Amino acid sequence: MAVTKYKYLIEVEKAKEAKDGRPSLGPVYRSLFAKDGFPPPIAGMDSCWDVFRMSVEKNPGNPMLGRREIVDGKAGKYVWLTYKEVYDIVVKVGNSMRTLGLAEGDKCGIFGANCPEWIMSMEACNAHALYCVPLYDTLGAGAVEFIICHAEVSLAFVEEKKISELLKTLPNASKYLKTLVSFGKVTPEQKELVKKHGSVIYSWNEFLQLGDNKDFVLPVKKKSDICTIMYTSGTTGDPKGVLISNESIITLLAGVKRLLESVNEELDENDVYLSFLPLAHIFDRVIEELFIWTGASIGFWRGDVKLLIEDIGELKPTIFCAVPRVLDRIYSGLTQKISSGGIIKKTLFNFAYSHKYNNMKKGHAHGAASPISDKIVFSKVKQGLGGRVRLILSGAAPLSTHVESYLRVVACAHVLQGYGLTETCAGTFVSLPNELSMLGTVGPPVPNVDVCLESVPEMGYDALSGTPRGEVCVRGKTLFSGYYKREDLTKEVMIDGWFHTGDIGEWQEDGSLKIIDRKKNIFKLSQGEYVAVENLENIYGLVSDIDAIWVYGNSFESCLVAIVNPNKQAIESWAQQNDVSGDFSSLCENTKVKEYLLGELNKIAKEKKLKGFEVIKAVHLDPEPFDMERDLITPTYKKKRPQLLKYYKGVIDDMYKSVNQPKA
Repeated sequence: MAVTKYKYLIEVEKAKEAKDGRPSLGPVYRSLFAKDGFPPPIAGMDSCWDVFRMSVEKNPGNPMLGRREIVDGKAGKYVWLTYKEVYDIVVKVGNSMRTLGLAEGDKCGIFGANCPEWIMSMEACNAHALYCVPLYDTLGAGAVEFIICHAEVSLAFVEEKKISELLKTLPNASKYLKTLVSFGKVTPEQKELVKKHGSVIYSWNEFLQLGDNKDFVLPVKKKSDICTIMYTSGTTGDPKGVLISNESIITLLAGVKRLLESVNEELDENDVYLSFLPLAHIFDRVIEELFIWTGASIGFWRGDVKLLIEDIGELKPTIFCAVPRVLDRIYSGLTQKISSGGIIKKTLFNFAYSHKYNNMKKGHAHGAASPISDKIVFSKVKQGLGGRVRLILSGAAPLSTHVESYLRVVACAHVLQGYGLTETCAGTFVSLPNELSMLGTVGPPVPNVDVCLESVPEMGYDALSGTPRGEVCVRGKTLFSGYYKREDLTKEVMIDGWFHTGDIGEWQEDGSLKIIDRKKNIFKLSQGEYVAVENLENIYGLVSDIDAIWVYGNSFESCLVAIVNPNKQAIESWAQQNDVSGDFSSLCENTKVKEYLLGELNKIAKEKKLKGFEVIKAVHLDPEPFDMERDLITPTYKKKRPQLLKYYKGVIDDMYKSVNQPKA
């Protein structure tokens, strides 16, 4: 291993020039914290079940899962189940599943918001070597049905208020789905409906009794066994089932533990986590596994974003994981409060902020940068997050630099940004505490993977240049085991042991990585939802009044906008019928025409059952068709997206300004 010019990276392999049609590869790096090798395997820990089992043996009386007690319709304190109490219920859930005939390798779905029963069902799957398959509906209409049928889910656990949604998959899914289990109650009507389709539904309490007085031997579980299939959005419409093994999760946990120890922020059993990001996604799943391994506590939110701050105040978490959209809301709330607080308050805050920020820039840790500012000014912000948060971790989409730097100063906690994919078992990169130079980056790799950049000549990215840029490629035991029933898609992204992320990264001087682009035309919005843009353009292209459409979004915005080439004949005809005057160019600037076309686009969105985040919120009408003269399309009429963005940048900025303006 060679020391590099990058502070936090170690070089493990030299760069490779382009050869036999393969692009050049930059050097292979790993974290400085793995300079003596990756963390060794933990004795006796071969599966996710072992993570839980060993923690129960070590911490039987520790509070594990908590939810708020509801008294007279009001939320009270958090009430906790200990590790041993959770274990006893998990044993019952497992016995009931086995009583119904489920065996090793069968698939169990879980559909609903995070709650103690979610974790218990997941652990029962882990115990009996069943594949846990989270079901969620943000992947689009019919996604739940698709996942049940594709993964051949035979039993599904479901949150009480999601039962009606799950019943919509019948009778189509009833070939596979034989048993439904509510996390709460079941109505007689629901029982009848399910029975009609040849399946059966149990309330939670009924289900727990099925395995009474039965005892099943747990199967032996190997590291290579699959423990979960997580479905993620694909460019072609159908979600892809990402196969995640026990080894992926165990390797990830060991790497994150090493990282936290290396920066003196290791977890212990007194840590408390607020569970609100979906357990159906890998980010939250692995964080909760980490807390379980530590013997720490997980408290669940009530499922309502408006009540989130209240839940935080009651739980007082020490670690807070969020997506940028949540942190953006916190930032907006804070800045609004400051600006409406009067001139003296505002001046004091601004002085404290710049004093602390400048000291942090000089290399002071956030806690030592300005203790007096923390005590007098910023302690109120800390109290707003419960008063005990020491680590705020952002993932799933990029966090705006201004929000990140602001929170690093005022939250009195480390604010870290991470990067990873379902296929890499989430945490692949994470920025480091007290390193202000890492603002706007995702930090260096976690000490459990090797990473390199591969040149993308067609986009002008060179992994061997002075500022190395290229597609981010990852190698290591955290990687997924393939896409379920889609060997073809697996081969596209797994080449010679390297997973190709499709994201373009750029190494920074300190060894942190900055994500700067996306190789394919799929991107994330700020709430973490993927948008397969070509697919949407094909759907919106069905509107007969338009000739061409370019749909745009990015990971700093929560909605889509579009540039449209309207059909001249159709628009002039509509204008005549609706008493709107003017030539074609002026019609394209007319608000009524824009509203009409936006309405037509929304109609098709509704008809094709697009999700809320796939609906276009604003349009700009260009009477000039996209052309080669302006370098907006290729000779084969493919859209040149970077050029379109450059050309229409001002228009797009104006559209987002109008969309984001608070409604009067």
